[in-house]
Amino acid sequence: MAELLVEIFSEEIPARMQARAAGELKRLVTEGLKAANLSFDKAEAYATPRRLALVVDGLPAQQPDLTEEKKGPKYGAPAKAIQGFMKANGIKSLDKEAELRQTDKGDFYFVVRQIAGRPSAEVLPEILAKALTDLPWPKSMRWATDTQRWVRPLHGILAVFDGKPLKGALAMAEGREVAFGNTTRGHRFLAADAFEVSGFADYRAKLAEAKVVLDPAERRTTIAQQAEALTKGAGIALKADDGLLDEVTGLVEWPQVLIGRIDEGFMDLPAEVLSTTMRAHQKYFSTETPDGSLADRFLVVANMEAAPDSARAKTIVAGNERVLRARLADARFFWDQDRQNPLSARVPALKDIVFHAKLGTVAEKVSRLESLAAEISTYVPGADRDEARSAARLAKADLVTGMVGEFPELQGVMGRYYALNDGEAPAVAEAVAEHYAPLGPNDACPSAPVSVCVALADKIDTLVGFWMIDEKPTGSKDPYALRRAALGVIRLVVENKLRLPLIKVFAAAQGKYAGLSAPDVAGELLDFFGERLKVVLRDQGVRHDLITAVMAAEVEDDLVRLLARVDALKSFLETDDGANLLVAYRRAANIVRIEEKKDKRGYEGAVEAGALAQEEERILFSHLSDAAEGAQSALGSEDFTMAMETMARLRQPVDAFFDAVTVNAEDASLRENRLNLLSAIGATLAAVADFSKIEG
Repeated sequence: MAELLVEIFSEEIPARMQARAAGELKRLVTEGLKAANLSFDKAEAYATPRRLALVVDGLPAQQPDLTEEKKGPKYGAPAKAIQGFMKANGIKSLDKEAELRQTDKGDFYFVVRQIAGRPSAEVLPEILAKALTDLPWPKSMRWATDTQRWVRPLHGILAVFDGKPLKGALAMAEGREVAFGNTTRGHRFLAADAFEVSGFADYRAKLAEAKVVLDPAERRTTIAQQAEALTKGAGIALKADDGLLDEVTGLVEWPQVLIGRIDEGFMDLPAEVLSTTMRAHQKYFSTETPDGSLADRFLVVANMEAAPDSARAKTIVAGNERVLRARLADARFFWDQDRQNPLSARVPALKDIVFHAKLGTVAEKVSRLESLAAEISTYVPGADRDEARSAARLAKADLVTGMVGEFPELQGVMGRYYALNDGEAPAVAEAVAEHYAPLGPNDACPSAPVSVCVALADKIDTLVGFWMIDEKPTGSKDPYALRRAALGVIRLVVENKLRLPLIKVFAAAQGKYAGLSAPDVAGELLDFFGERLKVVLRDQGVRHDLITAVMAAEVEDDLVRLLARVDALKSFLETDDGANLLVAYRRAANIVRIEEKKDKRGYEGAVEAGALAQEEERILFSHLSDAAEGAQSALGSEDFTMAMETMARLRQPVDAFFDAVTVNAEDASLRENRLNLLSAIGATLAAVADFSKIEG
């Protein structure tokens, strides 16, 4: 068995594209191998800033021989059909080149060919060329007169099979190609000379000698370990940032972490400004003091061999400190300029920012938020109506500040600082900072009353607006992050245990879109929320069918009450009474459904108490009446556990009914009354849930 080694060597590949590109290369090549009937043991892909690499172990030296069999026309078929079959298969004589076989459907002609396997070294170049041509990139480019696109200018392709270079090439344009070979290069500055390789072990070892760490996981670990050692030695801690660590891993081939210092004159800037400036522009890691505040040190990952105390390291650090000073000087300018005008004075400028072409400007959105946040405040314990309105008015104002213009990721954060600088109430300032949250499942959910009001208003206004213009998520497409907004509303409501009537709030939000005519969207939005809620609860181990069953029984727009009902139903079904009652319900429903189909009519009429002939059916009817009354009373007081316990009392009379009563009696009126009684079981249970929606 042999090994295939492939490397595509190019200019720097964007860090965010490397992992996916390596995975796609592995997928395309391995799919090509399987299509060519070339088995293999395993395949591993790697990426560095300047190369994608793939190694496939356990390949055979040759394709297996195959037997190809094609069925032709039936014996005695028209001459035209037989001639077409012969032409399609290159047959000159049926008697000599085909065989007649007897089948269950008659005698048919068959052509059988033995196809000899080709040497793998001949097949692999074709597979690689197709894989490289089909490799998808989020963005790609062409250069010079080439027609083949690639993410960055392509310099070489290493393709070695069983220790020997493959003969092949990737066509870049008419008359120009990049030939496969067995040479590559190391680090751009530390070891730029070309060298030959004979296999993966040789390739990896020579790359290491040439100052290239091939495995991204190894580079990541190296960076993390060096960073930990440096910060520990300085008495500080690294500020965790997995996203930046992943990005920097894709920017260097020979990582060396160094530590620099932030000028003391900039340390009075907001911590978020300092860390964002370092992260967004320079890819520096922030550090923290033992008390959790931002330290005046930063970590830079150099793509260079430089021991921390060497002259080269000092030069690198000095250069990065100089660049950082210039960046922070810009941030200082924005910070000083933005504070010269109060945040409230910037609100009118929001009319120049379009929220959406059909939904108006950000200024119009803010106007809607003021009113909606004030209305929502009545459902949020501890929320001050005026503070909610003020926070909503200021929530988007920092979008027109210089700092947010330079660092969009600081929107909300800077609004908080500017609001506090203007003397706004702390609750208002916090709401400005938190109204975008939660942005994802790992994001903290606001709990301060005013923050909750504005965050809910912002998300609900967006959802209602896009539903009104019929811009809903479809399939995997959600360009306006509406699913995320709905999940944010769900978390805000559930985690803060808010008794928020969603239908009423949706209607209020829709009424604030002056001049925009659209049908009522509250019902559709509530269904959408139901689907999102299933996603949330599925991750918590709650069955989605229970949510469907409760929502189908009654339009429930109070998520806290809905979840309490789902929890009570779940607990009920886990008991023997609940499980057996579900079985009995299904038996009753199946009988009714079968008889309705046979009789071509429904059985949902009132049960005639006087026509109940047997004691068991009279007892069941009585219990159904008591259960319906008891469940309604329990639901009215939101004692959902008691509602389920009331239904549990139906188990014994239902079992007794099925044991003693013949539903399909010869007397037609008696049969109809009993079918109505069975139908009444489902109608009674529907007070707590639609049991037909429960699976399993």
